[in-house]
Amino acid sequence: MSGAKAFDSRVFKRIMVYTKPYRGRFNGVIVWAVLLAVFAALRPALLKGTIDDYISKKDELGLLYYILAMGGALIMEVLSQFYFVYWANWLGQDIIRDIRNKLFRHMFTFRMKYFDMAPVGQLVTRTVSDIEAIAKIFSQGLFMILSDLAKMVALLFLMFYLNWKLSWIVIIAMPILVYITRIFQKKMQLAFEQVRNELSNLNTFVQERVTGMKIVQLFHREEIEYEKFRYINNRHRKAWIKTVWYNSIFFPIADMISALTLGCVVWYGGLRILGGDTTTTFGDLFSYTMFITMLFNPLRQIADKFNEMQMGMIAANRVFDILDSEDQVQDDGVTEAPSFTGNIEFKDVHFGYIENEEVIKGINLKVKAGETIAIVGSTGAGKSTIINLMNRFYEINSGEICIDGSNIRDYRLESLRNQIGVVLQDVFLFADTILNNITLNNPAISREQVIEAARKIGVHGFIMSLPGNYDYNVKERGAMLSSGQRQLIAFLRAYVSNPAILVLDEATSSIDTYSEELIQRATETITKGRTSIVIAHRLATIVNADKIVVMDKGLIVEHGTHQQLLAIEGGHYRNLYDSQFLTEVKN
Repeated sequence: MSGAKAFDSRVFKRIMVYTKPYRGRFNGVIVWAVLLAVFAALRPALLKGTIDDYISKKDELGLLYYILAMGGALIMEVLSQFYFVYWANWLGQDIIRDIRNKLFRHMFTFRMKYFDMAPVGQLVTRTVSDIEAIAKIFSQGLFMILSDLAKMVALLFLMFYLNWKLSWIVIIAMPILVYITRIFQKKMQLAFEQVRNELSNLNTFVQERVTGMKIVQLFHREEIEYEKFRYINNRHRKAWIKTVWYNSIFFPIADMISALTLGCVVWYGGLRILGGDTTTTFGDLFSYTMFITMLFNPLRQIADKFNEMQMGMIAANRVFDILDSEDQVQDDGVTEAPSFTGNIEFKDVHFGYIENEEVIKGINLKVKAGETIAIVGSTGAGKSTIINLMNRFYEINSGEICIDGSNIRDYRLESLRNQIGVVLQDVFLFADTILNNITLNNPAISREQVIEAARKIGVHGFIMSLPGNYDYNVKERGAMLSSGQRQLIAFLRAYVSNPAILVLDEATSSIDTYSEELIQRATETITKGRTSIVIAHRLATIVNADKIVVMDKGLIVEHGTHQQLLAIEGGHYRNLYDSQFLTEVKN
């Protein structure tokens, strides 16, 4: 794993690719970093001159000039610092915007199998927190390290130029601090990687529990889930405490080395001055007090900035793992799906969600254009899977699915799905207005078209009864609406898209009595004149179907009209009817 390396050059090079559109700004940040180093190094050099050439000689006018020069150097240092920090952060934000856009678009191409396996909280962490950490590579890591290195080079050059004897004391101490910094950096890298893992686990846990809060409360799982949360949260705390522990050890040691070096310089320099050595002056001692602080502070902070950079690279590696995933639906079709007539055929289709465990075991099925068929069967028979395969949410293992005589893989994916309208049992609504949930922000569907469609299927009155009517915000997952109302919105969503093929996946199973008449009217309206496949639950839908297909354990075991299937004594449909639907009729 890349996190085990001290520096992953492969990941770093890949991140740097995203700087190419901003090459001018990238180079500008480096220029400001160099200017910052030069002006910062000038201050202690000017201080030496001030003391030796003017204060000691009581030259007031010369002192004034030097003070003004120091002021000018300080102003330039401040300006360089401002532009350096501003441009570095600006560059980082533009880069993570580009990466986040690319990642989000890439996730849209994944098969449903990927989302079945990947925890939602983990994907949220990758898209939000991890990408924010990448920005720190530029704002807190790479450029800060380059700036500090440039500053250290400038300082060392001036130190040797001004007094090479005192400078050697500093040089001798530096490898000790570098060695300690290196050990600290390695330890912190491992600690930060553990922090990111625990944060991902924490996000996943919270995401799932908040989404499933109703189940938690219904089954009185509050205390159990709270204890699980405490355990995960405590692991996250321990991971962070480890980073605090390393910091608590490193920085006092670094300060001690800096203080000892300064003490040695003052002691040695003082002895030389007292001994009459004219090459060492009081200005040297004053300036070296600044030199050592300015030299050692970046050196010890480089470890911290290197950690920020590594944390960003670890996060980048996680993001690149998703970008490198080849779990996309292969959209290699070249044919633009026309307005389908609606003839559908499954030819010996085999499929399994897990390798060597088939859910669909050689289905052969024909649906004529304009025909309404109902698919019934016990739970796990493979009913919904057929719909998932037709929309290419999952790829079949073998066989062929054709619409209007052409394999669905030959059509461009977007154009294929535009021709198939789906109403699911579990309706998902976004935290947005009813209008936007119906149109899904498709500019080709106007408000007037939505209202006209709502009138046709009989749901306009229900929507107008809501505060704000079509502009009513349904909140997250449509929490402000009942299950029946959400189903009505889903029917209208499918209807306004004007699909050639309509799929109702047990779309009426959770309807309340109040909404039942509206749903039946909506069903009749939207299925009229188009090929419709209904994963059946309600008796009324099954009776009116042109053909009923009965599935059991991944196979089609019976098909025919309602009356034909009822006439089969001991048949699968007859048994289903007696056990499930007859009770509904009696009620």
